[in-house]
Amino acid sequence: MTEQTTDETAPKVGGGHSAQPKRHSLRNWLIVIVVALLVALGVRAYAFESFFVPSGSMIPTIEIGDHMIVDKLSYHLHSVGFGNIIVFHKPADDHTSSDIHYLVKRVIGLPGQTIWFHDGEVYINGKPIAEPFLPKGVKTYPMNEASSVPIHIPKNEYYVLGDNRGDSADSRVFGPIPRSLIVGRVILIYWPLSQWRYF
Repeated sequence: MTEQTTDETAPKVGGGHSAQPKRHSLRNWLIVIVVALLVALGVRAYAFESFFVPSGSMIPTIEIGDHMIVDKLSYHLHSVGFGNIIVFHKPADDHTSSDIHYLVKRVIGLPGQTIWFHDGEVYINGKPIAEPFLPKGVKTYPMNEASSVPIHIPKNEYYVLGDNRGDSADSRVFGPIPRSLIVGRVILIYWPLSQWRYF
């Protein structure tokens, strides 16, 4: 058994503790901070991401200036559903705004279904659908000749509409979107606090 010695010339630390534990403590905190940052970056990249809304295509559900959280893992665990609000990469056929790279819309038509607009109503497979998420009296009309006839939604594609049906460039303009463009599902509006809402 060796005898522990101390360097009598080294400065003494009050309280009977050496300087080495403090250095270890600082190093441990730095490790914790670095790990926390890496976890946060990983969560942002693979699980959740915050988005800012610059347009009014989803009014009144989502207002201009709202900040929302998107669950990016959601559709790895289950399928995209009717009425889900999603964020997706802007399709190449959408030329409405060059400085916007992501869009937020609501899923209305699913793969294999046929969608049609008639007399202000949305029809899926020949039957009018209920849209309880829209204000009463909202009508939906085609935006061009292509969307004025029944449209069959291809496999792995989705038909999306903005809740602000009179002012939304959506699938009536650029057609159904492929699953590969979907970033994730909107689960929360967190700012401003007056708009706090969980979906």
